[in-house]
Amino acid sequence: MTDGEAAEVRAFWQRLGLPGLMDLHVHFLPPPIERAVWREFDNGGELIGRDWPIRYRFDADERLRLLRDFGVRRFPTLPYAHKPGVAGFLNDWSRAFAAEVPEVLWTATFYPEPEAPSYVAELVRDGVAVFKVHSQVGRFHVDDPLLDGVWEVLEDSGTPVVAHVGSGPVGTPYTGPEAMTRLLARFPRLQVVVAHLGAPETADFVTLAERYDGVHLDTSMALAPFFTDPHGGRGEPARDLVPRLGALRHKVVYGSDFPTLPFRYAEQLGWLADLDLGDDWLRDVCWHNAVRLVGDPVAAS
Repeated sequence: MTDGEAAEVRAFWQRLGLPGLMDLHVHFLPPPIERAVWREFDNGGELIGRDWPIRYRFDADERLRLLRDFGVRRFPTLPYAHKPGVAGFLNDWSRAFAAEVPEVLWTATFYPEPEAPSYVAELVRDGVAVFKVHSQVGRFHVDDPLLDGVWEVLEDSGTPVVAHVGSGPVGTPYTGPEAMTRLLARFPRLQVVVAHLGAPETADFVTLAERYDGVHLDTSMALAPFFTDPHGGRGEPARDLVPRLGALRHKVVYGSDFPTLPFRYAEQLGWLADLDLGDDWLRDVCWHNAVRLVGDPVAAS
């Protein structure tokens, strides 16, 4: 199923003259948490809202082999805390996993809880590469007062945060651009990567990326059916947004949402090319912008 696809993915980045792909939206989770997440996808739970077959339902070793075959040179694990008291477990597991897998960016998470500023500060001191938060699943606003101390630490350190704050695939009272807009007004130097282009509120998050130097957008799933059409039609940003994404050439980063994809990994790369923003744009999105955020895996090898 994947051998031909690996050749297709590699042909994409080789044609661009890149050494591989930087994929800033990949999930590896502790097995019991992963199984629980996959059950939500299988059941079309309230935050999924539709049938969502997981194409790459393999064990961790097989998924790592696939990413290597695709030529993905660096990727995070993106754990996300869904309730108080679980961030420590997720962070310990992610730290150990990153220590074993050289391509993995050490990733951590946090939750609005009194101890969050302390453990985030410790993780930053220890060299964590990136954080992940998921306001939809966690049911919190990113400007929750319990996170003020966290954002102070992250603004000072410049550590990037991948934030699922858009309302795709299903909106909640905690999703949308409002909380992020309030947060950036208070912490304007934050390095934020808005997951899924902030879909379906892409226009609002594009505006934030235009306004704040540290706001980036990842492409994961945003050009795919499930965020914009629950009936499975082809998704894409409004045509008037495409030139704005082109102008944000240094602020857009490639992400896939592997392994919980209902379609082939290679398709998202084709959809990016279909935006017709040029090879230089694709090179920045698929490699150079992520290198600026999290480091160069080629230089480190």
